[in-house]
Amino acid sequence: MVNKQPQRIKSITEFHQVRGLAKPEHPLISVIDYSDIKHSNDQLETSWILDFYSISVKRTSNATIKYGQQEYDFDEGVMFFMSPGQVFSITIDPNLTTKHSGWMLLIHPDFLWNSSLTKRIRQYEYFDYSVSEALFLSEKEEKVLDNIIQNIRQEYHSNIDQFSQNIIVSQIETLLNYSERYYQRQFITRKIANHKILDSLESLLSEYFDKEDLISKGLPTVHDIANALNISPSYLTGLLKVLTGLNTQQHIHEKLIEKAKEKLSTTQLSVSEIAYELGFEHPQSFSKLFKSKTKVSPLAFRQSFN
Repeated sequence: MVNKQPQRIKSITEFHQVRGLAKPEHPLISVIDYSDIKHSNDQLETSWILDFYSISVKRTSNATIKYGQQEYDFDEGVMFFMSPGQVFSITIDPNLTTKHSGWMLLIHPDFLWNSSLTKRIRQYEYFDYSVSEALFLSEKEEKVLDNIIQNIRQEYHSNIDQFSQNIIVSQIETLLNYSERYYQRQFITRKIANHKILDSLESLLSEYFDKEDLISKGLPTVHDIANALNISPSYLTGLLKVLTGLNTQQHIHEKLIEKAKEKLSTTQLSVSEIAYELGFEHPQSFSKLFKSKTKVSPLAFRQSFN
């Protein structure tokens, strides 16, 4: 089993030591080739917490990584992102020959201090994605990112001067912007998988609003829906925006209004009773939402059927 207590790695230097690597040339930023990482027998099943950002493109023949509740096999080669404090685990199969390729970019938050990325890096939603939502790169896309990584490596290999941080931060920002572009592409090109998620969302919301215990359960939250679909809230919202133009909360509201219209047109329940049945604590909140979505009040909508 994976160790119950994750091992916290506080610095990039410590990460290099634990992974059997030479001391980093810069204490706050490092590019690592996966082929250089050594695995000891006591690290075949390890859980980690890093106190710095990690961006990776990885291929390996004998390892599985678990992030959140998902496991992922890296045979294909994917890109994934982790923020400081996120827990993940790696399981190595000692019976298989190890074949690693790819790179890992480690960035300590202190390196970004007083730069354009200090706050902006938190706005890149994919740092919240789980590894099951990893970025699948084409060969052409991977070459673009490889070139950026080489520029970063070359810059901190050179003599560090007053321009170095700004140049490296600019390269990191370019890397993140390309990654965002490629995620948007993935939402579109991985149509079968993504439309399955959309179909599952519609079924989930229909089932939720068909239940009779909404009075006690209340309205579903974005986190409730994302957890039920086994993906992160930010990935779900990003996917839905590309496929439908609506975020997750708007999808919840669309389904809610659909059920409200059904009850208003086919039952004799009062507006307050319908509001409670749909999980609202206050009928006024229901009426306000209904009118904002339909431009008419619930009562006016019902009267239009008479």
